Amino acid sequence: MQNVLRIATFNIHKGVTSFNARFALHEQRELIRKLQADIVFLQEVRDQHIKHSRRFSAWPLAGQVEFLADAVWKDFAYGKNSVYPAGHHGNALLSKYPILKYENTDISAHSSEQRGMLHCEIAVPGWEQPLHCICVHLGLFAGWRRKQIMTLRDRILEVVPDKAPLIIAGDFNDWSMSSGRELVHGLHLHEVFEHHGGGKPARSFPSFLPVFRLDRIYVRGFSVRHVEVHSGPQFVKVSDHAALTAVLLRT
Repeated sequence: MQNVLRIATFNIHKGVTSFNARFALHEQRELIRKLQADIVFLQEVRDQHIKHSRRFSAWPLAGQVEFLADAVWKDFAYGKNSVYPAGHHGNALLSKYPILKYENTDISAHSSEQRGMLHCEIAVPGWEQPLHCICVHLGLFAGWRRKQIMTLRDRILEVVPDKAPLIIAGDFNDWSMSSGRELVHGLHLHEVFEHHGGGKPARSFPSFLPVFRLDRIYVRGFSVRHVEVHSGPQFVKVSDHAALTAVLLRT
């Protein structure tokens, strides 16, 4: 029975550095591989972009999701959130275990900003119930985030069994940390860095010298063995967000 899970969450900034200055997807794939996660939650995955595919010679023809998954994560899911003439981007989940089913839900709170949550059910060897994983990228404004958190809560209450293992991870854009408090109320969730790393979510932005606590990992049905923020000067050429990892023990 697989009791220990290593998970990661990472906003890849559409595979490019700030201001689209440099194509960074290959470095991002190497970083994600080094994290050795069983399940990876990704945000701002640009699976198609006509102009960038012409501008950057190393752009993957099959799309960013399949390129990142490669031969390491045999199952993957993609939720297309933002669609524009040149292409689209959204959330993605990579898994070493079978994804039984997935659904992407539009949680956009305003027409100027397209957001979604990608909900996957994963068959982990030896577990009686599927693992529920929800990858999110919330809005830039507090009012929008409150609406999105309520939609996320409703989703959990409606379709996730009370005793099912649950992981929610992604970019919460939660500068004030209020969204997290609204999310966990009554759902028996806890944020892994708050629980194991000193009482507050991790500092994850900007990645080269993190100050703001934007990225989160919430869990239910697990104890936390280890958490880590992957950041530093080398991230200037990778992404504006740090990657977060957690080692979880099924309880």
